[in-house]
Amino acid sequence: MSEHGNGSSGDVETSIASKRITDAAAHPHSVTSQAPPTAPGAMEYDYTNFYFGAGKDAFALLAPFDDWWREVKPAGYYLYELPLHSAPSTRVDVEDTKTHEVRSGLINFASYNYLGLSYRPEVKEAIKAAVDQYGGGSSGSPILSGTTELHRRLAEEIADFKKKEAALVFPTGYSANVGTIAGLMRSGDLVVADQYAHASIIDGMILSKATSRFFRHNRVEDLDRKLSGHEGKKLVIIEGVYSMDGDVPPLADIVAVCRKHGARLMIDEAHSAFVYGANGRGVAEDQGMEDEVDIHLGTFSKSLGGQGGYIAGSHQLVNYLRGFSRSRFFSCALSPAVVAGLRKALELARNEPELRTRLWDNVATMQKLLADGGVPTGDSTSQVIPIMVRDDARIFQMGEEIFREGVFINPVKYPAVGKHKSRFRMSISAAHTKEELEEGATAIVRVLRRYGVCQ
Repeated sequence: MSEHGNGSSGDVETSIASKRITDAAAHPHSVTSQAPPTAPGAMEYDYTNFYFGAGKDAFALLAPFDDWWREVKPAGYYLYELPLHSAPSTRVDVEDTKTHEVRSGLINFASYNYLGLSYRPEVKEAIKAAVDQYGGGSSGSPILSGTTELHRRLAEEIADFKKKEAALVFPTGYSANVGTIAGLMRSGDLVVADQYAHASIIDGMILSKATSRFFRHNRVEDLDRKLSGHEGKKLVIIEGVYSMDGDVPPLADIVAVCRKHGARLMIDEAHSAFVYGANGRGVAEDQGMEDEVDIHLGTFSKSLGGQGGYIAGSHQLVNYLRGFSRSRFFSCALSPAVVAGLRKALELARNEPELRTRLWDNVATMQKLLADGGVPTGDSTSQVIPIMVRDDARIFQMGEEIFREGVFINPVKYPAVGKHKSRFRMSISAAHTKEELEEGATAIVRVLRRYGVCQ
């Protein structure tokens, strides 16, 4: 559903493994091998109903799930994985898999391309030149034959940009989180993450086999309690901008609690690097806490419009994780063409601070347009704006109408967010024009008023 989904809800004190089991078992309709639900009740089911199944065959749930999926996909789930026929710019051409037509010129609030860099001519030219020199792929893992001069330079440039001793490049942001957490922490250690941590953070915690706890979202006093009583190694993980809520952490208070308990601190700046701070280095820079964070993690797929992830920190940290981050060690390195585009995008982001200024102007404009329309947007202060409809049963209907009104925006429901916390996630770009923002907001408000979401 989303690259970044909330990983935790309910009792945040349970271990991750137990929590996943508890989440699924808590729903009374867990599917076994009996016949799947039929319309109209099929839309009341979701993925949790197909998590557990009876019997000894690992494929026992495939047929019931497939029957359910065939029924609900045309009823709304088809809104996921709609193929784009254009670059992820402010207007996109999107294939309507329900009608088999391509809808042209939709206003795009779905893509992460926050600075509008992915389709800049300079970026495309850098990619073309790299293809001519290096071909299509790396054809090797980073530690063997997959590292090119482009990879080495990108890592150096990220370290310089983040003002850290060293950086390590990963094939995806997901693998950066998994590889860093599981590469560093061990059985008997303690990892504590914000309850809205991304799924890749949770998976890294599981793979580390460390004792894992969650603290209530941005509640520093709860973090203090979760860290208490553990004498071993401790790691706290937060995000710079939370991907489904658009809010930021109280970093100074979190740092104080970490220092009190001797815990290391890692921040995932996937949605905040390159856009927050005077120099674009992220929320840690914006809040004056860069030197207080031990591990800086980010992605290249959001503001730089490419692919991949990175960590930045001390030489010692990077050297250790180079050997122990299995998700990087055993993956093919990023394509040199992608790396070339990233290097050019990073250069543009550093040399054109007006992009960030334009982005924040657009965020303020959209927040005002939605507020004037009575649209609830939660606690967002960023370019990620959740439109809180809190209507799991009808969000796909709303989404389809918004789509047909000429706006491309993602509906989000469980498991990407908690039950009854469904929303549309809006992404604002520096490249949006004021006219596009106004036209898109007007269409969204018009649809939501029909459903009583706003007055």
